[in-house]
Amino acid sequence: MRANIERTDKKRVVIVGGGLGGLELAFRLTKENFQVVLVDKNNYHQFPPLIYQVASAGLEPSSISFPFRRLFQGNRDFFFRMAEVQAVDTAEKAILTTIGTIHYDWLVLAAGATTNFFGNKAIEASTLPMKSVSEAMRLRNTILHNLERAETEEDPVRKQALMNVVVVGGGASGVEIAGAIAEMKKNVIQRDYPDLDASQMHIYLVNAGDRLLAAMDPVSSARAERDLKELHVHVRQPQFATAYEDSVLKTSAGLEIPAETVIWVSGICANRIEGLPKESIGHAGRILTDRFCRVKGLQDVYAIGDQSLIEGDPDYPLGHPQLAQVAMQQAKAVAANLAARMRGGEEKPFRYRNLGVMATIGRNHAVAEIGGRKFGGFPAWALWLIVHLRSILGVKNKAFILLNWLWNYINYKQSLRLILKAK
Repeated sequence: MRANIERTDKKRVVIVGGGLGGLELAFRLTKENFQVVLVDKNNYHQFPPLIYQVASAGLEPSSISFPFRRLFQGNRDFFFRMAEVQAVDTAEKAILTTIGTIHYDWLVLAAGATTNFFGNKAIEASTLPMKSVSEAMRLRNTILHNLERAETEEDPVRKQALMNVVVVGGGASGVEIAGAIAEMKKNVIQRDYPDLDASQMHIYLVNAGDRLLAAMDPVSSARAERDLKELHVHVRQPQFATAYEDSVLKTSAGLEIPAETVIWVSGICANRIEGLPKESIGHAGRILTDRFCRVKGLQDVYAIGDQSLIEGDPDYPLGHPQLAQVAMQQAKAVAANLAARMRGGEEKPFRYRNLGVMATIGRNHAVAEIGGRKFGGFPAWALWLIVHLRSILGVKNKAFILLNWLWNYINYKQSLRLILKAK
């Protein structure tokens, strides 16, 4: 099998992964004199910050997804190949993929991260992650299907397990999905499922840390916890999940929660790619790089985004946070450095500029830390909406999301709560 990409006299940059970092890099390199090859296992880009809204039936999957080929139509120096990367052959300067070998002059690894189950195979097999659009769709189907089953279930114990939802993980993803499901309980259940007692639906957030949103200031953590409790989310911390069997989640504090729906967002680990030097793999599988984002021990291979960990930055001795803005800023730095290398110029080290962090907890509730200011409530929520709407690709997608949000804000009477699955 051949990747079928003709070599030209232009330097070829191969990008593995079409997430926010990989896509930003591809956009910038196509404006330079490069041949750009983007490899991804999907044929579309997905917008991670809004995946939880797909999972909670707030948005359609197509609203936060955009096909790669549509983004680069008409660009003769850009090639997309849908494939999974199996290994890197640094001696041959090539990647081995499911569609064949693709050679590179420079390689940029931007394949992101996956859910970290911390080696617990039983939990991995029975809980629901939320890192991709397909996983969000599976989660949405499970929540809605369990509510349908609960309406006709006569055993009260079984009925309670079908209605309960447990979120494991107190980071931004956990807080946001817990808040979204709590809003669903508050505004949808009684109307869509009149034979269910909405007050009997319990949402638990199990967090191993001492506080929610550990990457933010304790003031923001406390506000997020207060907002979740106002939505009747049961926050259980500090305790971690130890087992999930027979539809019962057990925690380190001895708590046993009956639940058919357990959402696992308790950390991430970098996607592994074979062929890299062992000394270049660090904590949680992240690829170690220098301050130019070059992979440790290699010259023509870079790594950016959630998959990478920059060593030697005194401001971030444990690595930069695995956030979208880090990946996009690294992509800009690598694009500039590759252009400089091609012209024989000098490369510049990556310097991260923290633009702030935000998390939403439900309608009119969010926390934000921007420019040293910490605030919450409606202003933070409105700013969160604006920032994320601006980041969505495509005018049509922006319009659909804005209309969905407005309609949802007014009455929640939307038609997205469909159980769609392959037969």
